[in-house]
Amino acid sequence: MHFISQKKSLLNAISIVQKAVSSKSTLPILKGIYIEAVSNHLKFIATDLEIGIEHIIESNILEEGTVVVDARLFSEIVRKLPDSEVEILLKEQQMIIKCQNSEFNILYYPSDEFPELPTIEQRATYEINNQVFKNMIRQTSFATSQDEMKPVFTGVLVEIIDNKLNMVALDGYRLALKKVELTEGYNNKAIIPAKTLNEIGRIMDDSDDTVYMTLSDKHALFTLGETKLISRLLEGEFINYKQIIPKEYKTRIKVSTSLLLDSVERAALISREGKNNPIKLNIVGDKLIITSNSEVGKVQEEIDIETEGEDLNIAFNSKYLLDVLKIIEDEFLFIDFMTSINPGLIRPEEDINYKYLILPVRVSE
Repeated sequence: MHFISQKKSLLNAISIVQKAVSSKSTLPILKGIYIEAVSNHLKFIATDLEIGIEHIIESNILEEGTVVVDARLFSEIVRKLPDSEVEILLKEQQMIIKCQNSEFNILYYPSDEFPELPTIEQRATYEINNQVFKNMIRQTSFATSQDEMKPVFTGVLVEIIDNKLNMVALDGYRLALKKVELTEGYNNKAIIPAKTLNEIGRIMDDSDDTVYMTLSDKHALFTLGETKLISRLLEGEFINYKQIIPKEYKTRIKVSTSLLLDSVERAALISREGKNNPIKLNIVGDKLIITSNSEVGKVQEEIDIETEGEDLNIAFNSKYLLDVLKIIEDEFLFIDFMTSINPGLIRPEEDINYKYLILPVRVSE
């Protein structure tokens, strides 16, 4: 194998596929990046056996071939090279990397030991705008569980029903739901690991290109230009989320998103210093009084709101509130309540396709 490529293009390819390199595997080959030089392009592949990423770039191929090289070392070497053409060839069981006046000789792995990525039957493919899908991931994946004992809740339910794409995440304390319209698509559903979706979100740029999502029985394939990401799906039955979301309310408030975010952030400074100290919300007429008490002190915030319905006292985990307030972009939001022990339903004023459900914390009066 022998090729010449621009450093910038080479480094970009490495950084994309490196997201799938295994950091925990006892198999040395999985700590490497598979490189294939053929025709006029280079193919880069990495996998941890749960996620696989492939990226293709154009290159000057002088001799075709394949190799697997340690991802961390290769990445660091290329990153430190001058911003110029990089020449790479294999010779006497070593990879030789040349760039201007620099030359590295490093060992590599035999490519025939590298696992092949699964073949995905392309029977159900959906087209989604890049920015729309990136935003859906941002608005839902943070609400998944970190508890590996309940693997189904570490993923996001992707549900296609009547040309609508729903993404749902929950962890037992909150639920995030985002809906968008599709131009067409078969009814389908799958549970995709949040890790997979977060990696896709990091790979995506800010363009309005199209993302192609293909779902099979056991895998999901995402195609973004010259990049492909393949992930296993999570097995299990996702909870019937539609039964959880309340359809009625006794109290509804309209509040400035930025004012509420700032107030909760300040109150969280006190609550996080204590043990299990939640933030309390007291709705009195058109005032929202936010308080927090802990061993180190107390804080009180007051915000003007628009209220419909009854006064109410309720408490929430500050982190779960902050998580959603940081991703809502509308100027105002609504919060619906039934009682102090029922979940609160948060939704942006303009974005009717986004909902966030949060369980309250029971506190003594």
